[in-house]
Amino acid sequence: MFVFQGDKVLVRQGALEHTGRPDKVSRCSLKLPEVWQDLPPWCEVEEDFQPGEGGEFIGLRQVWHRFGDEAFLRAGGAWQYANWWRNVRLCSFCGEPLRPSETDHGRRCPRCGRAFYAPLSPAVIVAIEREVGGERKLLLAHNTAMPEGRLSVLAGFVEPGETLEQAVVREVREEVAIEVRDIRYFKSQPWPFPCSLMLGFTARWKAGELRPDGVEIGEAGWFAPGDIHPANIPDGASIARRLIDHFTASARNPGT
Repeated sequence: MFVFQGDKVLVRQGALEHTGRPDKVSRCSLKLPEVWQDLPPWCEVEEDFQPGEGGEFIGLRQVWHRFGDEAFLRAGGAWQYANWWRNVRLCSFCGEPLRPSETDHGRRCPRCGRAFYAPLSPAVIVAIEREVGGERKLLLAHNTAMPEGRLSVLAGFVEPGETLEQAVVREVREEVAIEVRDIRYFKSQPWPFPCSLMLGFTARWKAGELRPDGVEIGEAGWFAPGDIHPANIPDGASIARRLIDHFTASARNPGT
């Protein structure tokens, strides 16, 4: 069982998942109908809960660093359900308290019968490359919400009525004013901050010169593999880093 306190998860004696329910539990998935028990179990404890000797609460990003991909995915999925239960308690149509479904991972209103499910926001993230002077370069940008000096690939949420490819084209155009081609799927990653599904793509420059929008993107440029410093880009927990690493590896070793 994952034990959450706010947006942090308990690690005790080097273990991330635990047996048994702790004291002062505010919500717990073990109380839910049987259909819910195929999900990673979770519970939430109050703010005054003490983790005990050898215990501490850590952020989800730290989970990846300490325990790896699989643990990050399990903990992130459990936290998204816990967060949904904490924040959405009433039917948005009639105000009746929601009840867990007996047949799926949703919640239903006992008065009007409407069903509700944990929110999931699809977002595209894209690594764009361009050949400059015979050298392959990657577009990296500084998002104004990032720490100073941090660079990454472009990303944004998918809007209603868009295909994923259309979202890539629109986000790139809006953020840096260029056009792209050869959009190809890379891989996806659940991203529990708070409820995104990151859909990774690669693409190539088609036309235009970089012109950051000045709102989300403060600066942007084309970087050769040797110009990309690990300290200035996202860590390995994110698909952004994996897109960047994929570019640098393929640029340095063509054909691999």
